[in-house]
Amino acid sequence: METKNAIIQRIMILREEMKECGIQYYIIPTSDFHNSEYVNDYFKCREFMSGFTGSNGNLLVTRDAAYLWTDGRYFIQAAKELEGSGIFLMKMGVEGVPTLVEYLGAHIKEGECIGFDGRVIRCIFGMQLEKLVYDKKCTLKYDVDLVGKFWANRPSLPCEEIRILSDELTGMSTTNKLKQVRDEMKKLGADFHVLTKLDDLMWLFNIRGKDIPCNPVALCYGIITQDKAYVYLQSKSITDTLKQYFTELEITVKEYNTFYEDVKEFLGKNKQEEGCVLLDKNEISYSLYQLAKGNLKILWHRNPSQMFKAVKNKTELEHMREVYRKDSVAVTRFIYEMKMKLQNETEQLGTEFSVAQRMDRLRMETEDFLDLSFETISAYKENAAMMHYTATEEQCKQLEAKGFLLVDSGGQYLGGTTDVTRTIALGPLSDEERRDFTLVATGMLRLLNLKFLKGCTGRNLDIIARQPLWQIGKDYKCGTGHGIGYILNVHEGPQRISVGYQKDVEETPFETGMVVTDEPGVYVEGAYGIRTENVLVCQEAEKNTDGQFLCFENLTWVPIDLDAIDVNYLTEEDRAMLNAYHKQVYERIAIDLNEQEAQWLKAYTREV
Repeated sequence: METKNAIIQRIMILREEMKECGIQYYIIPTSDFHNSEYVNDYFKCREFMSGFTGSNGNLLVTRDAAYLWTDGRYFIQAAKELEGSGIFLMKMGVEGVPTLVEYLGAHIKEGECIGFDGRVIRCIFGMQLEKLVYDKKCTLKYDVDLVGKFWANRPSLPCEEIRILSDELTGMSTTNKLKQVRDEMKKLGADFHVLTKLDDLMWLFNIRGKDIPCNPVALCYGIITQDKAYVYLQSKSITDTLKQYFTELEITVKEYNTFYEDVKEFLGKNKQEEGCVLLDKNEISYSLYQLAKGNLKILWHRNPSQMFKAVKNKTELEHMREVYRKDSVAVTRFIYEMKMKLQNETEQLGTEFSVAQRMDRLRMETEDFLDLSFETISAYKENAAMMHYTATEEQCKQLEAKGFLLVDSGGQYLGGTTDVTRTIALGPLSDEERRDFTLVATGMLRLLNLKFLKGCTGRNLDIIARQPLWQIGKDYKCGTGHGIGYILNVHEGPQRISVGYQKDVEETPFETGMVVTDEPGVYVEGAYGIRTENVLVCQEAEKNTDGQFLCFENLTWVPIDLDAIDVNYLTEEDRAMLNAYHKQVYERIAIDLNEQEAQWLKAYTREV
């Protein structure tokens, strides 16, 4: 973790650079050239400048102050990491806290300038800033990477090996995927499509990389027309095998660093009144938008590949079912080991860090394991109130035979991406802890067993998981569920389950084959955190005169800790759902456990 003096010094240096460029406000987002949620070390400018290590946040540096905006998952963590740095925490979504754009609108004066590196700013955000400066008679400088000017020993741009996936594993060839995208382009009236979103590109070309930790993506771009396709890769990653693969697909391979110049030339050459380029303003960079808007007519539309990717095909789902079953065995073994340690009073439980390592090793021993899907979250007692807390060997809590341990973990396998959270009772619990644990588990199970009408979005479904907590006046400051990739990013859109209306977020109705997490929780600052997370697949239920009904198929087969359940908070229906789920858990995974583990699981999944 960076020292506060280093952070203060860097902000002072940045202000000197701003002054030299005539910039009064400088924005540093959490992003790369592809607007990725998680980024490689090369792109961690915001972390370098603030010391905040969360995956979401925007830093604004002015002439005499600095502010960091982040969401509810990180309020507690950010407050700790920013302490002593002079950077003010702006809690997104909290009443009375302005958005970054609102703050700028209230403070910027005529003639002043906002600066940023447009390659790492999302187009839709850049367009908001563009309107702001126009209204305020100010200016934008979007071609300045000021942090890069003085970041000594900045990590190099990542460039790792690229894996080609077989059609047997993906269920659809790249040729057929390109046809899907081109058919959608034709339907929309687009002649060209520029694609920068990494997981969309990985899906389209049936390749995977290692350029972002835990996210199997390679830095690349793509341009697609009705009869040609271009992929932009770093030359060091282009092996003879990869070159041959793309040659056979009639896809032209070009150098990654030439993309922006090529886009300018490509769109310029094809400029014509009827020409139209399809772009997704939520995914492309502001710099790319600036290139495109002076050339072809722009058709703003979600990347067609995003919806195709979100709806898993039969082959993908078959692989995922088996991967989740094997992954559930690893997590259940971890819980078994923790419970056995508790029975042996002479055995140390370990630390948050050591048990995270044990969870990782159990997963690594699982067949077809490739990597973790994110850094394992192992959080004890009050640390679990920080939703994305990460323990280190140097900074971690010693576990004791009391309270809750929350473990959120997942893996990348040759056949799927997993994500599962379980909260484990390590000993005596308060009545409040048992109540909250029971209501969280109840919310998860109610959503898992929900039947709903086709056309519903995640906003329609979210209340089902929150309702048990809302009844006692509690809530959690994050969404209930996110999409999951297939050997891809652990967070994937466009489907999501989240409460509240968001103006700039397009809501997506659930479709058969969409995969989503179901993870309500409770986070009490300074005390404890609870989360129970399963992964679900949307499936068809009955169809009648009222329409097509949908339901969820469960993928996760990890038991819920009955040691923390207070049956007084279970209705008869909730009790039946819990018992039915545990019956299935035992039936699905007991065969892969040894005799002692299976006997323990039978008792651990007993009826209540």
